[in-house]
Amino acid sequence: MFRKKSMITVLTVGMVLSSGTVYAQTTSPANGQSDTAFDNKIIKKISADNMYNTIALLSEQPREAGTEGEVRAVNYIEGQFKSLGLETKVIPFPIYDYLTKHVWVKIDGIDLDGTAPRAFSGSVSGKVTAQLVNVGKAKPEEITDAVKGKIALVERGDLTFVEKVQNVLEKGAVGVIMYNNVNGNSFGQVSEGQNIPAVAITRAQGLALVDQLKSGPVESTLDVDIEKIEKTSYVVEAKLKPNKNKDTGQIITIGAHHDSVHGGPGANDDASGVSAVLELARIFSKTPIDTEVRFLTFGSEERGLVGSSFYASKLPKSDVERMVAHFQMDMIGGRDAGEDNPAGGLIMYTIDGKKNLVTDLGSSAGARTMDVAIPYGQLGRSDHQPFHELGIPSALFIHSPVEPWYHQPTDTIDKISKEKLQQAASIVGAAAYQIARPDTPALVNAHVAPGPVDYDFDDRPVD
Repeated sequence: MFRKKSMITVLTVGMVLSSGTVYAQTTSPANGQSDTAFDNKIIKKISADNMYNTIALLSEQPREAGTEGEVRAVNYIEGQFKSLGLETKVIPFPIYDYLTKHVWVKIDGIDLDGTAPRAFSGSVSGKVTAQLVNVGKAKPEEITDAVKGKIALVERGDLTFVEKVQNVLEKGAVGVIMYNNVNGNSFGQVSEGQNIPAVAITRAQGLALVDQLKSGPVESTLDVDIEKIEKTSYVVEAKLKPNKNKDTGQIITIGAHHDSVHGGPGANDDASGVSAVLELARIFSKTPIDTEVRFLTFGSEERGLVGSSFYASKLPKSDVERMVAHFQMDMIGGRDAGEDNPAGGLIMYTIDGKKNLVTDLGSSAGARTMDVAIPYGQLGRSDHQPFHELGIPSALFIHSPVEPWYHQPTDTIDKISKEKLQQAASIVGAAAYQIARPDTPALVNAHVAPGPVDYDFDDRPVD
């Protein structure tokens, strides 16, 4: 049961002044019809059964990036888009696996005691021997010139792995040993171009080294031997273009990621989002629009947003300038997600924790369709991030907190709620159609619209 938010003012994006300021209005500028009537052009056509069947098909086997499972999913998605008559393209991009042959760490000539170290994902092979320097969490203010030519001892936490490695690399470090900020084994990741050996160790091992450094210099040797294996992952793009006589010249993008984790069927993560992208493509392809709509599914999201980052990096500047909104759907069908939060836990996350055009339209759509103003929060970790970094208003639609089956082999079709699929697809579809419907004017330089409903920030963790 959804809790009703009191005193909601339901407004939608309407007239745009030459200044670019978007003013809200409650009726269509063309004929005075209510926005609910226009919502129904999308919502009443949405079939949760269609989406459920898509999820069942996609989750028959794992779709890990770079595997036959991903290729099977891409072929299916591409075929569905083509059957709708959309201008469809499969975009390949390289990804890399790393086969670790050995990882050795010696301290003053003696093998590190205890749990074996792990190489960072993407670490280069190499052998270096140098003094060890404690740089805390590798924040810029913690790193001195003393790390030049040395191996940096780093504590996990606060910054990303890539940021930590980059900070010590810029100061001349020749290697990285990172220890965990919790008990147990650690892990890490570097990006292309960070060409120094990097390994992860346990918290206990790291704290022992911190204490040892207090007594004097410590010499360390890193010996990493890794084979880099190139594979291919994919983005599927489908363009739905309006009639040339009614084209505003603007672009909306609606996306999800089609890959799953290793060994996981990924019914909710994120076959659910893909099912909604395909369902909205089916409906929009038969509905009058004045704005180009691009339907996108990304590979390698689980590897760190690789597919969406690749796609965003290859967009022509002229396309970026025409993109006015990106709607990302990830894990929108979890029966056991959301706990007892309103709207089944549906929330819109932005990268900077600020409202934007997408959240305004999404919350307004929720207020119209379910009498709930969908809240917003702050979170990355999904494919809305590269679009935000291009300056495009973007948000992630997800039920949060996520279910216990997250990233597990038990993320299966029997855990999917048709009601939640219908809810999320309806809200995203209605929100996107507010821009794409022919009776609304173009959003002239409108990167942020005034709040169309009274909706709140929710500092809600996703897991």
